Amino acid sequence: MVKVKAQPTPTAAAKSAVAGGGEVSTETPRRSARPQQAAKKKRSRDDNSFLTHHQPQLPTAETHTAIVTQTHATALLHIGVAATAWERHEVKLWIVREGIASNEALQEIYPPEPPLAKEKEEKKLKAKAKAKEAARLQAQAASDGPKKSEKKQRKKAVEDENPEDFIDPDTPHGQKKFLASQMAKQYSPAAVEKLWYAWWESSGYFGADPVLPPPNVTGALHIGHALTVAIEDAIIRWRRMSGYNALWVPGVDHAGIATQVVVEKKLMREKKLTRHDIGREEFVYEVLKWKDEYGGTILNQLRRLGASLDWSRERDYRLVNWDCTLRTAISDVEVDYLDIKEETMLKVPGYNTTVQFGVLISFAYPLEEGLGEIIVATTRIETMLGDTAISVHPEDNRYKHLHGRYAIHPFNGRKLKIICDAELVDPTFGTGAVKITPAHDPNDFEVGKRRSLEFINIFTDDGKINNYGGAQFEGMPRFTARVAVIEALKAKGLYKETKKNEMCLGVCSRTNDVVEPMIKPQWFVNCNTMAKAGIDAVRSKRIEIIPQQYEQDWYRWLANIRDWCVSRQLWWGHRVPAWYVVLEDDQENILGSDNDRWVVARNESEANLEAHQKYPGKKFELHQDPDVLGTWFSSGLFPLTVLGWPDDTADVKAFYPGSVLETGHDILFFWVARMVMMGMQLGGDVPFQKVYLHPMIRDAHGRKMSKSLGNVIDPVDVINGIPLEGLLKRLEEGNLDPNELNIASDGKKKDFPDGIAECGTDALRFALSDKINLDIKRVVGYRQWCNKLWNAIRFAMGKLGDHYTPPATISVTIMPPICKWILSVLNKAIGKTVTSLEAYKFSDATSAIYSWWQYQAIKPYFFNDSQELESARAASRDALWVCLDTGLRLLHPFMPCEWADDKLENQIDIALDTVNKLRSLKPPTDTNERRPAFALCRGQEIAAIVQCYQSLVVTLSSISSLKILTESDETPPDCATAVVNKDLSVYLQLQGALNAEVELEKLRKKREEIQKLQHALSQKMEASGYRGKVPQNVQEEDMRKLTSFLEQLEIISEAEKKLDAKTDFWNLTV
Repeated sequence: MVKVKAQPTPTAAAKSAVAGGGEVSTETPRRSARPQQAAKKKRSRDDNSFLTHHQPQLPTAETHTAIVTQTHATALLHIGVAATAWERHEVKLWIVREGIASNEALQEIYPPEPPLAKEKEEKKLKAKAKAKEAARLQAQAASDGPKKSEKKQRKKAVEDENPEDFIDPDTPHGQKKFLASQMAKQYSPAAVEKLWYAWWESSGYFGADPVLPPPNVTGALHIGHALTVAIEDAIIRWRRMSGYNALWVPGVDHAGIATQVVVEKKLMREKKLTRHDIGREEFVYEVLKWKDEYGGTILNQLRRLGASLDWSRERDYRLVNWDCTLRTAISDVEVDYLDIKEETMLKVPGYNTTVQFGVLISFAYPLEEGLGEIIVATTRIETMLGDTAISVHPEDNRYKHLHGRYAIHPFNGRKLKIICDAELVDPTFGTGAVKITPAHDPNDFEVGKRRSLEFINIFTDDGKINNYGGAQFEGMPRFTARVAVIEALKAKGLYKETKKNEMCLGVCSRTNDVVEPMIKPQWFVNCNTMAKAGIDAVRSKRIEIIPQQYEQDWYRWLANIRDWCVSRQLWWGHRVPAWYVVLEDDQENILGSDNDRWVVARNESEANLEAHQKYPGKKFELHQDPDVLGTWFSSGLFPLTVLGWPDDTADVKAFYPGSVLETGHDILFFWVARMVMMGMQLGGDVPFQKVYLHPMIRDAHGRKMSKSLGNVIDPVDVINGIPLEGLLKRLEEGNLDPNELNIASDGKKKDFPDGIAECGTDALRFALSDKINLDIKRVVGYRQWCNKLWNAIRFAMGKLGDHYTPPATISVTIMPPICKWILSVLNKAIGKTVTSLEAYKFSDATSAIYSWWQYQAIKPYFFNDSQELESARAASRDALWVCLDTGLRLLHPFMPCEWADDKLENQIDIALDTVNKLRSLKPPTDTNERRPAFALCRGQEIAAIVQCYQSLVVTLSSISSLKILTESDETPPDCATAVVNKDLSVYLQLQGALNAEVELEKLRKKREEIQKLQHALSQKMEASGYRGKVPQNVQEEDMRKLTSFLEQLEIISEAEKKLDAKTDFWNLTV
């Protein structure tokens, strides 16, 4: 749950920014909520170092944050962006040709390179020398030992020249990390992320800190929890950067049933003991040890991930979901349902043989006074031992003569009244007669209450037949009794048949035991009024559920809510705050035998006072109910208790209600609805204003994360990396049975044959924000992307220079057009990121950030203004600084600056498209040839754009010249051509270097491709209802596309004619 207070103060950048240019401040003011920082000392990396992207404080010109990343060549770096010797040579020629610098000046800045004409020969010589050296080393291996090649030795010598420059010096824990004077040559997640979290925490950056849905202490966190942390931390960091005072409170859930099951399994595996063998006190001690171990593990994992009662109660006998293995009631959320279509044999805990399900058994009850028999059917034949009535439909003529009569139970002689119930009985299904077992069936329970029937519980807590089931079956396990009852009915001639029957079987998600409906004394909360308030809160938009599709689930669940059973027959958990009063003169002091004797209070002292008021002048003893509260009850109070409630604390006043709750959609009813009901009842207001529900994370194959499948992953293993042997060892140390262990081991070997490579926190979080079907290979890919960005930052920082200081303001208006363009594109990326975060579309946000770096910032860009070298380079450095600083801060979204220039972006896009088209026309074998090119401009506006960026196109396309043609000019012969857009086509003179037949085949394929697109679009536009239903702007765009397709087909047709005539020809690439 996220809580933010007060609107953010607009940054200086936002205040001073003006569309289209002007003075834009690059400094970002600190908020008063942050601790004041001492005067900064000179940093070992000057002011240009980039750290790790989790730092919550807004960076300024002196402090910057980054997911240290890499772009192979970033904006405005002249020669530095060129990746090959050929590209560097081309850039130098361009710089000299434009008069920006002389060749002598370039020689001083950049060392001379081998003449390009000799490159191939030099490569051959190097290859021969390398082969010769390898042969020499192999021949001397026995006597001299392995030696490194001279090239590797030279490389090592360079690396070792000043090794201390690349290693971060030791930093005392909790202090701001000391940085080396140079960025390391290789990206290391462990080194980059080390120590930052301790400094953030000690500096109080998380001080006003969404509420994390508390993970269970049943064990370590898995990758699904990492998804929750990644999303919530992205929200909280974004809000902090936007100027809010935001609160995020972590915690762990005691998870009563789940934790008790895990510890019981551990006891049995290690000591061959049950909890009953060691007693409640010792068992709770064992659970506390487990909690301390895994609670601490969870909190450590959260750090590694960067993760910034006056009720109307009653105690009554109700029907609950009973787990005979755990010997406790369980909630609806802990019940899984198996859809059984036919007769099925299943393994049930505690039985050596499988048990039959998916059948309907018919048998007869004899009627009194020799009236014959009445046939009923059931899927749970053993429950007939607790039958107390038989129901028929009041309008069923077959049984009207039996209304009010009795059947006789064949095993205990109990009289079963034949009753009429139109609500329960369908006369067309089966025999039209239904056996009634009020104590062991939900529908029968309601009938029993309506008709005041006897409730007979025939099972013990561990699922055996008790004395009420009859001496013949007493002590039998319930499914053993199932077979015995059938045999006994056959012996009496009352058994009729067994046939296939589809059914839905409830099993406990913790133990896989078949859930038994049993009547037990429990504590319940009446939820009708609170549920109505919860419905109204969503309808009135006091609470917004995102995605909106889950609102209907919310309304349906709360409209059909039942009394909430809040007690569990466990030893681990919060004890029910209820005490039973045993008076001194009681003849019978059985706990709970008289519901009027219960008192509910905050603690035993208050219970004692209440008992004295209830029984003045009498002596008594208080006995606390041994049951504990269900997990969802405790968790339902979470938004209040983490703020200090029930005390009226400052945190309650400041942060209740919260702003955002982020959790999985699968617990919308079981957790979110409970918090809303309890928050409104006890806190007087909704606990949060928005509920963002993320999908359930699945593995790369789309499967749910399951320990038995072996696809559950510890996020720390992804961060640090782990070999396959380590993954298998983790499984062996778990609580899986041998069969599940084999399946899980096979799953690990299949999915991670080489283990998991070290990915780091940044790569894991970025991947989790991108996709829900998580493939670890994707995380590895993002780790490689981090490495790529790291190297680019390192490269760019070197080009900025050790003494570069970002200016307080940047004058956008005097920048070269290419600089304005890159800042405009950057602004669009910021806008899309922030818009996506505001809509909780985290995948869109990460895609926008990734696209900015990968497809915008990474590309080489050049300016072509005829300015003096130093002023041009200064503007380029400033623009580069803004791109780096702002692009890195996109991971902590902030208010965008007004640098957008749509017109300029369009011009640069045309220029770059022109470059791409010209490059595509060059034959693959034509690597060094510089050929003349032509641009056919259909209009003065496009001609002006090409003229403006002519030099840039020549340089980046590696052509000798670019001549601008008008529509009246003749196109030159022997040219390949490509269409940039409807107003611009480009030609590359090849002078007979093309194969006409090959080019004709290319044109044919391109024509077929465009014809398919045109046909599909035409069908769409001709469809009925198109003009009436499709928005006008979409219709206009479709018409533009159709016109473009037709123009391209016309150009292709002309090209084909010229090729066929073997005259002027060109190869068209659209």
